[in-house]
Amino acid sequence: MKTGIFLSYKGLGANLLHLSYCHEIAKKYGPVDLITLCPNLKEALNYDPSFKRVIYLNNFHKKFFDILKLSKFFKSLDLENFFIFYPSLRYFLSSKIAGIPNIYQYPLFKKKRLHLVNAAKQFTEKSLKISNCPTETKIIIQEDQLNFYKKNDLKKIIIGIGSSGPTTKWGYKNYSDLIIKLKNFKKFYFYLLCGPDEDSGAEQIIKEVGGDSCESLSKKNISEVMNYIAISDLYVGNDTFGHHFACQMGKPSFIILLNSPKAYSDYSKHQYRIIPPNANIDEIDHGSEFDPNTVSVDMVIDRIKKFI
Repeated sequence: MKTGIFLSYKGLGANLLHLSYCHEIAKKYGPVDLITLCPNLKEALNYDPSFKRVIYLNNFHKKFFDILKLSKFFKSLDLENFFIFYPSLRYFLSSKIAGIPNIYQYPLFKKKRLHLVNAAKQFTEKSLKISNCPTETKIIIQEDQLNFYKKNDLKKIIIGIGSSGPTTKWGYKNYSDLIIKLKNFKKFYFYLLCGPDEDSGAEQIIKEVGGDSCESLSKKNISEVMNYIAISDLYVGNDTFGHHFACQMGKPSFIILLNSPKAYSDYSKHQYRIIPPNANIDEIDHGSEFDPNTVSVDMVIDRIKKFI
């Protein structure tokens, strides 16, 4: 009985947030096909036995008149069960036309203020007829490779300086100041996590704090980044894919939230939120415009100090 899952999200972090529910479906139906709009999810799940295939869908998902093309693609997968983690009429009709016998999908026309964690948990429990579905799981890596990445015995901290947009970033200067204060506190080794387009920011920080205890991961691939996170002790940084890896590897993950809804950091016991003073966590969303500097370096150190 072939089973497929469709995650209609482009960001790696949003896909990883749904990993626990994918694992629950795979527990019942065996290794599944996972279809995603995220180009690098396949690399992140390369060693996960729950997935037969991870398929990047780069076409037929944006326009309503692509329904027939999308249905042809779905039909080629020869699925009997299909779980769609999104309230899309287009995906539902395409699945129906493809002749998939058992289609499970979010209730249609309920996209507004969709809480990703609650919606996914309730959907999985209802579809599988289970209760108390876990919201976090374990990311699978090749642990025998980790010794290659260990350069020293210092406590290692992942500093998540990257992000998908400028309004979610705490700022390079704040991270430089944080690292300098932490170096005065104890000897650490810091990994700066960001994308290739943010390499100049990482180099700016390294120039200010010194390269003897700090290096950039900007040019590393996803598999390498996962291994660096695995050998580290703590994550602190912006709301970005790194904290989703870290918390599901059991690492304390401190996320500085400036305009990310709480759902993105609402599913793991290893997630700790740092928000601007007097902000209401339930009211922070993508439209929030908090001044990053209202979150002080001392605030961050105060939150993480018992973990270091």
